[in-house]
Amino acid sequence: MGNLYERIDGRLRTFIEAQPVFFTATAPLAEDGHVNLSPKGRAGTLVVIDDRTLAYLDFGGSGAETIAHVRENGRITLMWCAFSGPPKIVRIHGEGEAVFRDDPRWGELIARFGDADGPSARAVVVVRAGRIADVCGYAVPVMEYQGERTLHAEYFGRKTDEEFAAYCEKKDHIGTSLDGLPALPLPLPPRTV
Repeated sequence: MGNLYERIDGRLRTFIEAQPVFFTATAPLAEDGHVNLSPKGRAGTLVVIDDRTLAYLDFGGSGAETIAHVRENGRITLMWCAFSGPPKIVRIHGEGEAVFRDDPRWGELIARFGDADGPSARAVVVVRAGRIADVCGYAVPVMEYQGERTLHAEYFGRKTDEEFAAYCEKKDHIGTSLDGLPALPLPLPPRTV
């Protein structure tokens, strides 16, 4: 039996912040559109802003389905699984918003991520929780966390902001989603912070 929560605080917040990976799920409004499920990692790229708001860094290197879907309809679910320790799954169903590099809020939001920020940060996705719940997670396997992969940060760390913008321009499904929805604004706004 799961629990519903009014806010992200105490043990729930500690659990969320301790997980090395989480997942995002979004979908377009069109019934034949592509549902998207994405793993997210890299230490420090998710922050709990307050007891009903979270934010995570959206990096280059893949498509922009999540951004396209939250731009169209705002629906997003975040999920964390305990792969070690007591079994638990936490889901936050909420409304997402992509904050881009040219948004006046960018500087304040990006500062929350400290050293986790990187040259390939292209948006901050802000999620306002509508439903916060957990379930047992008894069927989730126990796995050992070995550490962070550094390949993504190293690869994009070698690119200037201009080179990263050019990379985004060349990739499929960055400016538009698989279903043709507007995704990342191109040309990519330059970093001001």
